[in-house]
Amino acid sequence: MIKHINNVDINYIDYGEGKNTVVLLHGWGQNIEMMKPIGDKLQKYNRVIIVDLPGFGNSKEPDTIWTMYDYTECIHELLKSLKVTNPIMIGHSFGGKISLIYASKYKTNKLVLFGSPFKKEIKKLSTKTKILKALKKVPILNKLEGFAKKHIGSRDYKQASEFMRKILVEHVNLDITEEVKKIKCPTLIVWGTMDQEVPIERAYELEKLISDAAVIPYEGCSHYAYLERINQTINILKNFIGGE
Repeated sequence: MIKHINNVDINYIDYGEGKNTVVLLHGWGQNIEMMKPIGDKLQKYNRVIIVDLPGFGNSKEPDTIWTMYDYTECIHELLKSLKVTNPIMIGHSFGGKISLIYASKYKTNKLVLFGSPFKKEIKKLSTKTKILKALKKVPILNKLEGFAKKHIGSRDYKQASEFMRKILVEHVNLDITEEVKKIKCPTLIVWGTMDQEVPIERAYELEKLISDAAVIPYEGCSHYAYLERINQTINILKNFIGGE
């Protein structure tokens, strides 16, 4: 489905039903497919909305240089148009950073973070080759191999448009520590102990910054820990969200 929000056509899927609405936001260079394995398992007892963030998947690129706050406002306006209030926000990496800002500004039922940066990291985001190498270890993505080769990392710094490159730089450099301190909703922080993009230390920093938060480390897992142990992730989410 497509909605025109803040001068950008946004692609999203909206399915399932229940008293809670779960909103899933993917990482940089990815799209709906990377979050759908979670949405599919939660849709029996929850309304699920998964978004192609602007500039990725089938959503259009912004025609100006968007900040992280612009992305957050876009998600907020999309949810308002869908009559969603008090969502459960679940985000991976770039999508997690947007979810953090969202939860600091708007009513949020619960928050789940997968490898979500909140301040500048010295290490650059993965290139396509490094991402694909990591994903070979993720069984659930075997069936998405064609998609992964075509899409994952296809909008990294060198290959992205001028606007998306500048958005990436803004994202990487933005420190949202002060925003994070404002988050009051229950927060679950799932992180791979071998995450080379955003180190596990950041998970414990977030736990201290957020008043009601807990870290669940996945031993030996990467930046894609939530998919590497998808069954564990689903069980944790069902217990955290409730409804079953």
